[in-house]
Amino acid sequence: MLGESPRLRSALERLALLAPSDLAILIEGETGTGKELAARRIHRLSSRASLPFLAVNCAALPESLLISDLFGHVKGSFTGADRDRAGIFEASRGGTVFLDEIGDLPLPAQGKLLRVLQEGEVRRLGESVPRQVDVRIVAATHQSLAEMVSNGDFRRDLFYRLKVGCIVLPPLRDRGMDVLLLGEHFLVREGYSLSADAQRQLRSYPWPGNVRELQNTLEVAKALADDYVIGPEHLELPDSDFRSATGYHEQVREFRRELVREALKASSGNRAEAARMLGLSRQALSYLVRSLAII
Repeated sequence: MLGESPRLRSALERLALLAPSDLAILIEGETGTGKELAARRIHRLSSRASLPFLAVNCAALPESLLISDLFGHVKGSFTGADRDRAGIFEASRGGTVFLDEIGDLPLPAQGKLLRVLQEGEVRRLGESVPRQVDVRIVAATHQSLAEMVSNGDFRRDLFYRLKVGCIVLPPLRDRGMDVLLLGEHFLVREGYSLSADAQRQLRSYPWPGNVRELQNTLEVAKALADDYVIGPEHLELPDSDFRSATGYHEQVREFRRELVREALKASSGNRAEAARMLGLSRQALSYLVRSLAII
């Protein structure tokens, strides 16, 4: 995690102080700010560094599969469960579990996660006896969990348990000259450099996709450059009319609103079906309906 901006250094200093403890940690930040990199850094600086680091994207799986993946199941607990299977928390064997997009964790799984945090135990699907686990939990989100708590889409007790150790990663547009430092890092290993005009363009663009967008932009620029100097003509960035961060987020918000509306229309208003079509949990869809003011 490269950078010299005060906001990033402050976040990394807090990370270094919290990492050696066994506290659960919540990492907040926009998409592309490096939340998984921060989680791996926490693991490396902890006493569990020699043990497994396992990452799970809570938005990537349907609710039933996610609960089975996290907490495990026993043979016969559901159709297709042909053998006992340990979940992620058991498989960590004393290491760290990183729960990315924790805001998309279904409410039933939130209660089970709270049990892991408070009592250090899991109960596999179809099993009545809990199992003890020793695991460090690091979670991350780009959503406002406080707002989700207010809307009833995230458990208040779990939120405050995670919020104890909170680290906020700043967006790239608030990190000043870090954009050039990162740009040089992505280019120098292959002998590329940035022209003065390209540097000015990188500095003026708000980077709504943050470090991930910068890296992808430079990968394309390297392919387009016919020598090892990257100029502004190689940087495929939106026109200046679209370069305000506010404008970008407004357009993304409208695009998300249209996606949700279309799914609800196609499912005749059935939210469970609409969530399945979008690859979301029902709780995540309910949050979007409220936050996007969809009638």
